[in-house]
Amino acid sequence: MPSPVKLPSLQIGDLRFTLQRSARRRTMQITVERSGDLMLCAPPEVDEAALRAFVLEKRFWIYTKLAEKDRLQRQVPRKEFVGGEGFLYLGRSHRLKVVDEQNVPLKLNGGRFCLRRDALPAAREHFIRWYGERAKAWLSGRVADYQSRMEVTPAGVKVQDLGYRWGSCGKGDWLYFHWKAILLPARIAEYVVVHEIAHLHEPHHTPAFWLRVERAMPDYAQRKAWLAEHGIDVEGI
Repeated sequence: MPSPVKLPSLQIGDLRFTLQRSARRRTMQITVERSGDLMLCAPPEVDEAALRAFVLEKRFWIYTKLAEKDRLQRQVPRKEFVGGEGFLYLGRSHRLKVVDEQNVPLKLNGGRFCLRRDALPAAREHFIRWYGERAKAWLSGRVADYQSRMEVTPAGVKVQDLGYRWGSCGKGDWLYFHWKAILLPARIAEYVVVHEIAHLHEPHHTPAFWLRVERAMPDYAQRKAWLAEHGIDVEGI
């Protein structure tokens, strides 16, 4: 299997950008990834001097975004898997109850997550498996709801740990989603679905891409803003 192509990078002061050029792009754009990595997208003809000038113009905005992400990530507590602790599912918090006996290690019953006591050492793995199974079914249903109106036929849906990404559009028109998407409120997880389906038409965040998203989901901007501000809250599993 050939190794993945490594994109060039550009160091400007104390900021390092991954540089991505596309003939389909007409403007420059800076993206601060959820991981804190910086992406600089530009048309092929833009020279380095113009790239540097653009970054310097946007420098204050970049530092502000990086500071916000650093602050939010430090505030997210890790789960301890103790009785009474809250766990999200489609935006609602359900308290954990540790039980001595039940037929499966973990289940949602009567509004509570019930975790069998002997499963406590592997509690995180049980939650990830439970979330992953529900995410696959729920997200596949939402993809089925939107694919006809967005005029695409995805190859299928896969759910896995995508690091700092909520979703991605893979080779062969597969749609990938982070299992944590099922922790988000339903209307926000639905935005993630529409966002990734739109990438089957437009690989980059061009005006045409956002137009497709808006046609399928007229209030996408509000959902997108909520995700940017509150998405970090589900990171503590």
